[in-house]
Amino acid sequence: MRKAPDLLYSEEEEALRAAVRDLLADHCDAPGVIARTESDAPHDLAAWKALADGMGLAGLLVPEAQGGQGATHREVAVVLEELGRAVAPVPYLAGAVVATEALLECGDEELLGRLASGRAIGVLAVGLHRAPGTAFPAVRLESAALHGELTGIADAAVADVLLVPAEDGGLYAVEADDATVTPQVSLDLTRPLATVTLDGARGRRLGDAQPAVRRALRAGAGLLASEQLGVAEWTLTQTVRYLKERKQFNRPVGGFQALKHRLAQLWLEVASLRAAARNAADALATGEDTDLAVAVAQAYASPVAVHAAEEALQLHAGIGMTWEHPVHLYLKRAKADSIAYGTAGAHRGAVAELVDLRAP
Repeated sequence: MRKAPDLLYSEEEEALRAAVRDLLADHCDAPGVIARTESDAPHDLAAWKALADGMGLAGLLVPEAQGGQGATHREVAVVLEELGRAVAPVPYLAGAVVATEALLECGDEELLGRLASGRAIGVLAVGLHRAPGTAFPAVRLESAALHGELTGIADAAVADVLLVPAEDGGLYAVEADDATVTPQVSLDLTRPLATVTLDGARGRRLGDAQPAVRRALRAGAGLLASEQLGVAEWTLTQTVRYLKERKQFNRPVGGFQALKHRLAQLWLEVASLRAAARNAADALATGEDTDLAVAVAQAYASPVAVHAAEEALQLHAGIGMTWEHPVHLYLKRAKADSIAYGTAGAHRGAVAELVDLRAP
């Protein structure tokens, strides 16, 4: 039986949070992120370099013997909370979590070292919408060359290495220069999607795709809840601040009872999301009841993050509808995250299966 999870933050985790928040304040201020979404280079590679190389955060999940920091999913969750608060346009979830978990399953030390040091960005070539344990497309392997097209790949535009599942059951490392990466129209402009096309690309087999992809997507889903927590916390905090400042009938709008009730309900939802996200991170770190903890977190996280962002947009009134105000970035991130690594409905179904409460 699993012992009670530790949902509190340690002193080290709070120190990590403070360091990441300070870095993002310098690199990912709201006007700068909005300007990037309007450019041809939405990813902030300077911020990524500072996170990955300067702070060594790309290798948190990689053992020290393989060039990483030897930390746990709990520390990674703290980083993702802060990235969510800033809607930072960096490939951290795709590279430092999902691709890294796939490589840890395959045991490829050479690539792990490259990713952990920040020298390379790895991306798992599986659609962002794929839930853990579900089927995923694979490319053809003909005469030792890979052929096919994969869509909905997050952060593929900045990848140096693509981890590609093939129909022979293997997972192959393909240099991004050997693939054609075509941007897709993405709702979340801070996490662009792309189509990856392989036409005779050579790849190095890393291991079996099925267990690697399953492990990677499970970690991605579980830690995505921490990013969604960051989104929800930022939108709630900014909404409360705005309603304290905005006045109507010569009194703060936040003093109206109807708005107090809406904010109180939202605070309860965000507090509950924090518990679910921390439980998922702790379960991933300990390896106990991981599937259930991840499914519960994702079943709850998506509706809360979307609700928080929608309330922020509405309660900011006219200014919230403008492009210059960053709340639209958070709503788009929340909506895109709500289908990433499986919808809330898919995860509710997984919970039902895991606890044997199937629908009649």
